[in-house]
Amino acid sequence: MIRGEDLRHFKCHVVYTLPLVLTFSKSSGPIRDQFGDQPKILPMVRVQNRDGIRHEGGIALLRQMVLARAFSTLTPSEREPLIEQIFDHPDTCDRLCTISGGHIRNLLILLYGCLQKQDPPLSRDTLEEMITLQRDTLLNSLKPEEWELLRQVKIQNAFTGEEGYQVLLSSLLVFRYRDEKGDWFGLNPILAEASQLKTP
Repeated sequence: MIRGEDLRHFKCHVVYTLPLVLTFSKSSGPIRDQFGDQPKILPMVRVQNRDGIRHEGGIALLRQMVLARAFSTLTPSEREPLIEQIFDHPDTCDRLCTISGGHIRNLLILLYGCLQKQDPPLSRDTLEEMITLQRDTLLNSLKPEEWELLRQVKIQNAFTGEEGYQVLLSSLLVFRYRDEKGDWFGLNPILAEASQLKTP
Protein backbone atom coordinates (compact mmCIF):
# COMPACT_ATOMS: atom_id res chain seq x y z
CA MET A 1 0.00 0.00 0.00
CA ILE A 2 1.44 3.36 -1.07
CA ARG A 3 1.26 6.17 1.49
CA GLY A 4 1.63 9.92 1.25
CA GLU A 5 5.25 9.69 2.39
CA ASP A 6 6.05 7.36 -0.53
CA LEU A 7 4.27 9.60 -3.03
CA ARG A 8 6.36 12.61 -1.95
CA HIS A 9 9.67 10.89 -2.72
CA PHE A 10 9.45 10.56 -6.50
CA LYS A 11 12.46 12.32 -8.04
CA CYS A 12 10.44 14.06 -10.71
CA HIS A 13 7.63 16.56 -11.17
CA VAL A 14 4.33 14.90 -10.39
CA VAL A 15 0.82 16.34 -10.27
CA TYR A 16 -1.70 14.39 -8.21
CA THR A 17 -5.38 15.11 -8.59
CA LEU A 18 -8.09 14.41 -6.09
CA PRO A 19 -11.85 14.93 -5.96
CA LEU A 20 -12.64 18.53 -5.09
CA VAL A 21 -15.09 17.45 -2.41
CA LEU A 22 -12.22 15.96 -0.38
CA THR A 23 -10.76 19.42 0.11
CA PHE A 24 -14.00 20.45 1.86
CA SER A 25 -14.35 17.31 3.92
CA LYS A 26 -12.93 16.21 7.25
CA SER A 27 -10.22 14.46 5.21
CA SER A 28 -8.62 17.77 4.18
CA GLY A 29 -6.41 17.92 7.29
CA PRO A 30 -4.98 14.39 6.89
CA ILE A 31 -4.44 15.01 3.16
CA ARG A 32 -2.48 18.18 3.96
CA ASP A 33 -0.44 16.32 6.58
CA GLN A 34 0.31 13.40 4.22
CA PHE A 35 1.59 15.61 1.42
CA GLY A 36 3.06 18.43 3.48
CA ASP A 37 1.08 21.15 1.72
CA GLN A 38 -2.44 22.41 1.20
CA PRO A 39 -3.92 21.11 -2.10
CA LYS A 40 -3.97 23.74 -4.86
CA ILE A 41 -7.49 24.17 -6.16
CA LEU A 42 -8.12 25.27 -9.73
CA PRO A 43 -11.46 27.10 -9.92
CA MET A 44 -13.60 27.33 -13.04
CA VAL A 45 -12.83 30.07 -15.55
CA ARG A 46 -14.99 32.93 -14.31
CA VAL A 47 -17.71 33.77 -16.84
CA GLN A 48 -19.64 36.02 -14.46
CA ASN A 49 -19.00 37.85 -11.21
CA ARG A 50 -20.66 37.22 -7.86
CA ASP A 51 -23.32 39.80 -8.73
CA GLY A 52 -24.18 37.98 -11.96
CA ILE A 53 -22.51 40.55 -14.23
CA ARG A 54 -20.71 39.00 -17.19
CA HIS A 55 -16.93 38.66 -16.75
CA GLU A 56 -15.44 39.71 -20.08
CA GLY A 57 -11.92 38.46 -19.33
CA GLY A 58 -13.07 34.89 -18.75
CA ILE A 59 -15.33 34.89 -21.81
CA ALA A 60 -12.43 36.13 -23.97
CA LEU A 61 -10.16 33.32 -22.73
CA LEU A 62 -12.77 30.66 -23.46
CA ARG A 63 -13.45 32.17 -26.89
CA GLN A 64 -9.75 31.93 -27.69
CA MET A 65 -9.70 28.31 -26.54
CA VAL A 66 -12.47 27.46 -28.99
CA LEU A 67 -10.76 29.38 -31.80
CA ALA A 68 -7.39 27.74 -31.06
CA ARG A 69 -8.94 24.31 -31.66
CA ALA A 70 -9.99 25.40 -35.16
CA PHE A 71 -7.01 27.60 -36.08
CA SER A 72 -4.13 26.22 -34.03
CA THR A 73 -1.36 27.71 -36.18
CA LEU A 74 -2.66 31.27 -35.98
CA THR A 75 -2.07 33.87 -33.30
CA PRO A 76 -4.97 35.00 -31.10
CA SER A 77 -5.35 38.26 -33.02
CA GLU A 78 -5.39 36.37 -36.34
CA ARG A 79 -8.04 33.93 -35.09
CA GLU A 80 -10.57 36.47 -33.85
CA PRO A 81 -11.80 37.68 -37.29
CA LEU A 82 -12.40 34.03 -38.34
CA ILE A 83 -15.00 33.35 -35.67
CA GLU A 84 -17.84 33.41 -38.21
CA GLN A 85 -16.27 30.42 -39.97
CA ILE A 86 -17.17 28.42 -36.85
CA PHE A 87 -20.35 30.15 -35.62
CA ASP A 88 -23.18 31.93 -37.40
CA HIS A 89 -22.53 34.97 -35.20
CA PRO A 90 -19.93 35.90 -32.54
CA ASP A 91 -22.76 36.01 -29.98
CA THR A 92 -23.30 32.26 -30.50
CA CYS A 93 -19.71 31.60 -29.46
CA ASP A 94 -20.12 33.86 -26.42
CA ARG A 95 -23.33 32.03 -25.49
CA LEU A 96 -21.41 28.72 -25.62
CA CYS A 97 -18.65 30.15 -23.42
CA THR A 98 -21.08 31.64 -20.90
CA ILE A 99 -23.37 28.62 -20.59
CA SER A 100 -20.36 26.33 -20.02
CA GLY A 101 -19.86 28.07 -16.67
CA GLY A 102 -16.13 28.15 -17.34
CA HIS A 103 -16.02 24.34 -17.09
CA ILE A 104 -13.81 23.33 -20.00
CA ARG A 105 -15.19 19.82 -20.38
CA ASN A 106 -18.76 21.18 -20.45
CA LEU A 107 -17.77 23.63 -23.15
CA LEU A 108 -16.18 20.91 -25.28
CA ILE A 109 -19.12 18.52 -24.81
CA LEU A 110 -21.53 21.20 -26.01
CA LEU A 111 -19.26 22.09 -28.93
CA TYR A 112 -18.87 18.44 -29.94
CA GLY A 113 -22.64 17.92 -29.71
CA CYS A 114 -23.18 20.86 -32.07
CA LEU A 115 -20.60 19.51 -34.53
CA GLN A 116 -22.37 16.14 -34.59
CA LYS A 117 -25.57 17.91 -35.62
CA GLN A 118 -24.23 20.48 -38.03
CA ASP A 119 -21.15 21.48 -40.00
CA PRO A 120 -19.74 24.93 -39.24
CA PRO A 121 -20.78 27.65 -39.09
CA LEU A 122 -22.79 26.41 -36.10
CA SER A 123 -26.16 28.05 -35.58
CA ARG A 124 -27.60 29.44 -32.38
CA ASP A 125 -30.57 27.07 -32.75
CA THR A 126 -28.26 24.04 -32.77
CA LEU A 127 -26.43 25.30 -29.69
CA GLU A 128 -29.71 25.92 -27.86
CA GLU A 129 -30.83 22.38 -28.71
CA MET A 130 -27.65 20.98 -27.11
CA ILE A 131 -28.12 23.21 -24.06
CA THR A 132 -31.68 21.96 -23.61
CA LEU A 133 -30.51 18.33 -23.82
CA GLN A 134 -27.87 18.92 -21.14
CA ARG A 135 -30.34 20.83 -18.94
CA ASP A 136 -32.88 18.00 -19.17
CA THR A 137 -30.19 15.48 -18.18
CA LEU A 138 -29.26 17.56 -15.12
CA LEU A 139 -32.87 18.14 -14.10
CA ASN A 140 -33.70 14.45 -14.36
CA SER A 141 -30.82 13.62 -12.02
CA LEU A 142 -31.99 15.93 -9.22
CA LYS A 143 -33.52 14.62 -6.02
CA PRO A 144 -36.20 16.69 -4.24
CA GLU A 145 -33.89 17.59 -1.33
CA GLU A 146 -31.26 18.97 -3.71
CA TRP A 147 -33.53 21.76 -4.95
CA GLU A 148 -33.29 23.56 -1.60
CA LEU A 149 -29.49 23.28 -1.61
CA LEU A 150 -29.41 24.76 -5.11
CA ARG A 151 -31.68 27.64 -4.12
CA GLN A 152 -29.37 28.35 -1.18
CA VAL A 153 -26.33 28.50 -3.47
CA LYS A 154 -28.18 30.78 -5.90
CA ILE A 155 -29.04 33.27 -3.14
CA GLN A 156 -25.84 33.14 -1.07
CA ASN A 157 -23.10 32.09 -3.55
CA ALA A 158 -22.11 29.68 -0.80
CA PHE A 159 -23.27 26.70 1.19
CA THR A 160 -22.09 24.64 4.12
CA GLY A 161 -22.03 20.99 4.99
CA GLU A 162 -19.84 18.23 3.69
CA GLU A 163 -22.75 16.26 2.29
CA GLY A 164 -23.98 19.23 0.30
CA TYR A 165 -20.56 19.79 -1.22
CA GLN A 166 -20.26 16.17 -2.23
CA VAL A 167 -23.62 16.05 -3.97
CA LEU A 168 -23.57 19.40 -5.72
CA LEU A 169 -19.91 19.57 -6.73
CA SER A 170 -19.52 15.98 -7.85
CA SER A 171 -22.72 16.19 -9.91
CA LEU A 172 -21.52 19.40 -11.64
CA LEU A 173 -24.60 21.22 -10.38
CA VAL A 174 -22.46 23.88 -8.69
CA PHE A 175 -19.11 25.31 -9.73
CA ARG A 176 -16.42 26.87 -7.58
CA TYR A 177 -14.97 30.24 -8.60
CA ARG A 178 -12.34 32.57 -7.19
CA ASP A 179 -12.01 36.34 -7.31
CA GLU A 180 -10.14 39.02 -5.37
CA LYS A 181 -12.42 38.41 -2.36
CA GLY A 182 -11.78 34.66 -2.31
CA ASP A 183 -13.84 31.61 -3.19
CA TRP A 184 -17.51 31.60 -4.11
CA PHE A 185 -19.93 29.16 -5.66
CA GLY A 186 -22.39 29.49 -8.51
CA LEU A 187 -24.96 27.27 -10.13
CA ASN A 188 -24.04 25.54 -13.33
CA PRO A 189 -25.45 28.15 -15.80
CA ILE A 190 -27.27 25.46 -17.76
CA LEU A 191 -29.17 24.56 -14.60
CA ALA A 192 -29.54 28.18 -13.44
CA GLU A 193 -31.76 28.84 -16.47
CA ALA A 194 -34.25 26.14 -15.44
CA SER A 195 -37.68 27.58 -14.70
CA GLN A 196 -37.67 25.85 -11.29
CA LEU A 197 -34.78 28.05 -10.13
CA LYS A 198 -35.80 31.36 -11.64
CA THR A 199 -36.74 34.10 -9.20
CA PRO A 200 -40.49 34.75 -9.29
